[in-house]
Amino acid sequence: MTEAIRLDKVSLWRRTQEEFSYDLKRTILSVVEGKYRQPAKKLILNEIELTINRGEKIAIIGSNGSGKSTLLKVICGILRPTTGSVKVRGNIAPLIELGAGFDEELSVLDNIIFYGVMLGFSRQEMKERAKSILEFAELQEYGLIPVKSLSSGMKARLGFAIATDVEPDILILDEILSVGDEGFKHKCEQKMQEFWQDGITILLVSHSMSLIAESCKKAIWLDHGQIKFMGDTEQAIELYLKSY
Repeated sequence: MTEAIRLDKVSLWRRTQEEFSYDLKRTILSVVEGKYRQPAKKLILNEIELTINRGEKIAIIGSNGSGKSTLLKVICGILRPTTGSVKVRGNIAPLIELGAGFDEELSVLDNIIFYGVMLGFSRQEMKERAKSILEFAELQEYGLIPVKSLSSGMKARLGFAIATDVEPDILILDEILSVGDEGFKHKCEQKMQEFWQDGITILLVSHSMSLIAESCKKAIWLDHGQIKFMGDTEQAIELYLKSY
């Protein structure tokens, strides 16, 4: 089978909140007083070895802080690993933080074009797709207004509509199937069913074990930045729940 995603010995260290808040004035003062110490860093991902083949639908489970979202961001290229390598074949549509990548000052239409270009599509192609994206997001009347004028729910709908309209090779889903009101949730679920039936590679992060059991035959249990188990979904869920 053709590999879609491959991670070799991927580790990621990230700065703690203490380091972010340590300003220059405090640093100089602590050095003068002989009290300076290097702010700590935390190991978020630890020697991840992972191969995902094209067309596989794989769930990623684990407790809060286990590294699930960080792993997805490394695969998407949002974060670069401290050590190790990441190889991805095909274009990725990441539904990780819906609306997080928008330029607040640009119009909704310009953001649609910008988002698509970032995924590898031409400006003309995204202009042609804009109408269907706005219709799906139920934002037909908002195309020319700045994104900053939208509510958080509207931004989430827009992010979902763009990412699912561009027909990616790899779809990354992180707790996003609860977007909008009940009517829009139903539209999202229908759209996701279309993807599940196609040969698209899907990575799904969710705290809903029932959704994971229904959607994926294979799962990864991540714990403290390490893969504890990768294989049959029911077995992964059982091991994960027993860990509590």
